[in-house]
Amino acid sequence: MNRTSRIVAGVVGFALVAIMWPQRREKVASQGRQCLGGRLGVEGRQMAYEQGLEVDAKRDCILEPILDQKAAAAPVPSRPAEPAASGQTLAEARRGFVTAVRAADGTYPLPSPPPNLFVPIPLTNNRGAALPAFVTPDPRDGRRHPAIVWITGGNSSALGDFWTADAESDDESVSAFRKAGVVVMFPSLRGGHVGTGGREYFLGETDDVLAAAEQLARLPYVDSDRIYLGGHSTGGTLALLVAETSERFRGVFAFGPVARVDRYPTPMVPAELAGLPEPERRLRSPIYWLHGITTPTYVIEGRASPNIGDAKELCAASPRVTCLLMEGADHFDVLSRVTRVVAARMSIGQDVERGLRTDDFPAGTGRQ
Repeated sequence: MNRTSRIVAGVVGFALVAIMWPQRREKVASQGRQCLGGRLGVEGRQMAYEQGLEVDAKRDCILEPILDQKAAAAPVPSRPAEPAASGQTLAEARRGFVTAVRAADGTYPLPSPPPNLFVPIPLTNNRGAALPAFVTPDPRDGRRHPAIVWITGGNSSALGDFWTADAESDDESVSAFRKAGVVVMFPSLRGGHVGTGGREYFLGETDDVLAAAEQLARLPYVDSDRIYLGGHSTGGTLALLVAETSERFRGVFAFGPVARVDRYPTPMVPAELAGLPEPERRLRSPIYWLHGITTPTYVIEGRASPNIGDAKELCAASPRVTCLLMEGADHFDVLSRVTRVVAARMSIGQDVERGLRTDDFPAGTGRQ
């Protein structure tokens, strides 16, 4: 999946979430309609039209949906987070579990990043599938460097153009890390490319992330005690699930996760997911397993994001996560604003896994 498709998939997803969860929208139709996300471009406009979304041709953006006033006024019943009996952890609940989801093998073509930025690294998951992955090359300075496994947004299983740095308002390449000398690994996950098996949608993919970390730790230029995990949007949700499953990482940075994966609309998750038994859907939803987190973990989101309600819900549910809810930031520009500071501190050996606060980061653009 190329980069534009990932961005539009995220924007489309959050537009539909806004329709499904109208109590989170602060503006009503009579006050005017705003853009959701940035400029689309030709390919983005095509995808938006195919999804049946309304596009503002002059501003080249997806328009905020018009909410049904009765639906907007109706409260949505809250569903409390109820962990499994006797405090069962996600790892314990998943042990021996076989999913009912049967997805097709991935077909996205494999990208070819510039070799001076990223080189391929062999990766095999727990079911024997070879997963394409890329890592920043050895700087040959004789040092062991901190490293981060990064999970992309949109279709997190497939890799597109993950190396091209864009404007700070929407830079999903997290280039601040490699520019600061942090080793960065972008793994694909099951179901992303040919020969990797079917996707499990936030379930077996956690095993793929852990396999990526173990392979990363074997590199001679990586400090195996300073391996972090980060992800954005769907990748942030997956990063949070990994934190609930394993203690492998020194710290976890989950940007823009959701509390429950059944809030994602199709095609971001298959329609069959909504019809699965509740116990299986819980295995994919971070809100139920926060009590199992032992690794320092951050939930990060811009307060101008349509997804801010999920971030607040996760933050309120457990003291085991540290929340950075950034004023003047949205779902996309929060990435560059936070990663620049984290990367700089990580590169000089500061313990970024603990003690970060919102006022550690530069002021935003003034979005409210």
